[in-house]
Amino acid sequence: MAAPSIARPRVLPRFSGLAWRRARWGYVFIAPWVIGFVLFTALPMIATLAFTFTNINLAQAEPLKFVGLKNYETLLNDKQAWASLGITFKYMLLALPVAVILPFLVALLLHSRHLVASGVFRVLLFLPYVVPFIATVFIWQGMLNPETGWVNGLLKALGVNSPPGWLEDPGWVYPGLAMIGLWGIGAGMIVYLAGLKGVPTDLYEAAKIDGAGPWASLRHITIPMITPVIFYTVVLSVVEVLQYFLVPLVLQNGTGEPGGSTMFYNLYIYKNFFTFQNMSYGATLAWVLFIISLAVTLILFGTARKWVYYAGEAR
Repeated sequence: MAAPSIARPRVLPRFSGLAWRRARWGYVFIAPWVIGFVLFTALPMIATLAFTFTNINLAQAEPLKFVGLKNYETLLNDKQAWASLGITFKYMLLALPVAVILPFLVALLLHSRHLVASGVFRVLLFLPYVVPFIATVFIWQGMLNPETGWVNGLLKALGVNSPPGWLEDPGWVYPGLAMIGLWGIGAGMIVYLAGLKGVPTDLYEAAKIDGAGPWASLRHITIPMITPVIFYTVVLSVVEVLQYFLVPLVLQNGTGEPGGSTMFYNLYIYKNFFTFQNMSYGATLAWVLFIISLAVTLILFGTARKWVYYAGEAR
């Protein structure tokens, strides 16, 4: 009869003095980030989560008390909150193609070997991204003015008798906001250009030998090889649209005009915090937005395995 085996205690690896010193200096260098994250991100998040179960309202002198899920019940019956969320998703349908597809097309053009002075165009297209955003919004407000803006002036010169009121008509305000979003495609263009430069040229040469044209190479080589960059851009763009706030705040002073069509969800959170001073309900709205953003991000990551290709990844 075989003797029973005796489990040996697991021996932890011993680090040399040099390894411990390196680890210690690593902790020293990341300490500022960790401290900043705890003080300015983790603790405020925990505090706002606690707010959702209380009745903190600076506009009303009420004693602090625990209200349970009352704020969440109020949110379920708040038609304006759901309308603002619908406005945000409606705008997302228009803004995502602008943020994802257009920078890719511009990057393809600038990556072409046949384009003369492509470096100059890269600089010119990226420069608007470094302009202060508030100034950019005011510039676009003037350009999209239905009476004096040069956009409508150009349309009239082309024969359009009644050009749209971009920021004054509820039917045209979303295309107008999307046009403002064109100003910042330079950052996405740079990311796509970096991805395009990482595509091995051997693949294009092999495809050319096999008789593949530019369209076939784009479809079967370029797009599959930069799907990680596309995925990265999609995730960031979705999160940014869900947090869309500054442009409607500056253009309409947070009123939601015209006709409430620009009362985005994040703007509604801002109004509850700083206009109505209802901290508990504002925190509830913010946490629901966090949950929605997390859910959408997890869905995107769940679908990524079906269409995102990573070189060297085991399938």
